[in-house]
Amino acid sequence: MHAAQKPKNNLKFVTLDKKSNMTTLQRREEFPRICSKEELAEKAQDIEVTIPVKKSQETRYNLDPGSFFVNCFWGRRPDGVAINEALKIVYILEFKRSTDRDEGFLEVKDVEANQQHKIIIGALEAAAPEWEFVQINFVVGTCGSVVESDLYTKLKKLDIQEGKKDKIFTDHVTRVCEAHKRGIVSFLQQVQGGTRPTTEGSRENIGHNVHV
Repeated sequence: MHAAQKPKNNLKFVTLDKKSNMTTLQRREEFPRICSKEELAEKAQDIEVTIPVKKSQETRYNLDPGSFFVNCFWGRRPDGVAINEALKIVYILEFKRSTDRDEGFLEVKDVEANQQHKIIIGALEAAAPEWEFVQINFVVGTCGSVVESDLYTKLKKLDIQEGKKDKIFTDHVTRVCEAHKRGIVSFLQQVQGGTRPTTEGSRENIGHNVHV
C-alpha cells in the first residue's frame, strides 16, 4: 500500500518494518509533533483505570498499582499506523481473520477490532483534539473470502492509486489463501503424527494420498 500511493501523497506509513507497540511509536519523530508523551500518558491512564484488571494481570497490578495502567497503554500494539501531517489525520490499521460462514462476519469483526483499539483512539483524541484519528480494519475470512467493495473503500481512504487497487486486491487474496493452506498443512501434519510434506507436481503430499 505504501508503494501504491498517489504521487505527492502526504500519507506516511510509520510501521513498514514491523508491528510496533505504543512505546515504540511514541519514540518516532512523528508522534511528538502530535502530542507529548506526558500528555498522552495522562489521558491514557484516565481511560485505562476504567478497564477492570484481568485475573491474569493481578500479580503485575499488585506489584506496582501506580504504573500498571499506563504500562498497559504503552504495551498496546496496533497492526499499523499511517500519518498525514498535512491534514492532521492518523490512521490506526488493524488486520483481522474471521470465520466467514455467516453473512455478517465483516461487520462483527469490524466492531471487535474497533473495540480493541478504542483506548488508543480515545487517549490520542483527548491528548491532541486538533487531530483526527481514524481506525481502518482489513478483515479476511478463514475460508479465504475478502469483501472486494470493503477493501476498495478502505484503500481509497489511504489514497491508493486507482490503477494499483486491483493488484493489491489480487495479492491480498493470494496471501490469504497461502496462509490458509499453511494452516491446513499444519493441522493435517499434527493429525498424522508429524508427517513432513513431500511434493508431487505442483502440490504438497501430506500423506494418505492427501494433497494441498
